[in-house]
Amino acid sequence: MNKKTGEKKTRTRRTSKASASVSVTKVKSRTNVNEIIQFHEQLKCKNKTQKDLIASIEKNDVTICVGPAGTGKTLISIYEALRLLKANSTFQKIVLIKSVTTLKDESVGFLKGTLDQKLEPVMYSFMYNFEKLIGKENTETLTELKMVESLPIAYLRGINIDNAIILIDEAQNITHDNMKTILTRLGENSKMVFLGDIEQIDLRNKKDSSMLKLIGRIRSKPTDGVNVIEFNKEDILRHKLTSYFIDLFNEDSEK
Repeated sequence: MNKKTGEKKTRTRRTSKASASVSVTKVKSRTNVNEIIQFHEQLKCKNKTQKDLIASIEKNDVTICVGPAGTGKTLISIYEALRLLKANSTFQKIVLIKSVTTLKDESVGFLKGTLDQKLEPVMYSFMYNFEKLIGKENTETLTELKMVESLPIAYLRGINIDNAIILIDEAQNITHDNMKTILTRLGENSKMVFLGDIEQIDLRNKKDSSMLKLIGRIRSKPTDGVNVIEFNKEDILRHKLTSYFIDLFNEDSEK
């Protein structure tokens, strides 16, 4: 009787495994990608700079976007990345890269777990916006299918990222050498979008930040396929007090 029971369990496991395989294959088709990426509502740009950012991501291979907190840089970029992934079969995934530099005096120390588990709190601001646009379940599905993938800067050497929209957040915390490493990972049929706020540099030596240097060099030596978008204080859409507190703390740096 035990033997029969054991055989029955084996058959049940095989059936379950086969069903899972069929399910994943089905979801990976382009039709189902379109079904997964269903926006809760169509995003409407609130100002000209947001429209310029979307146009730049669509047209250019590399977009550098700089501006204060609350301007919608990350949300707009994720929306456009999802739209391109859904509409253009050339793009196979969205790659998320973010500096792991922590806020001053706010280190959480050593984190246990797998690489994905360690990156989870770092990438929270990204995932929050994905969930806001397409929901938590669809976000998790894209992640499980590796159509949304997180990569630490430390692991980028030796690879090219092809057929992807690559979003790099907190770019103001990237040093010159690391910025060069990231930019030279741009592969075939890929786009890069750098997002940063030069007023929130968390590096011990703020002069190590590469973002302003990079923007200055691009503007002094422009080329096709690379563009700079700059948000300013008037573009802030967050709570009305956001601009107020930004100005208060900017007074410290002016003294």
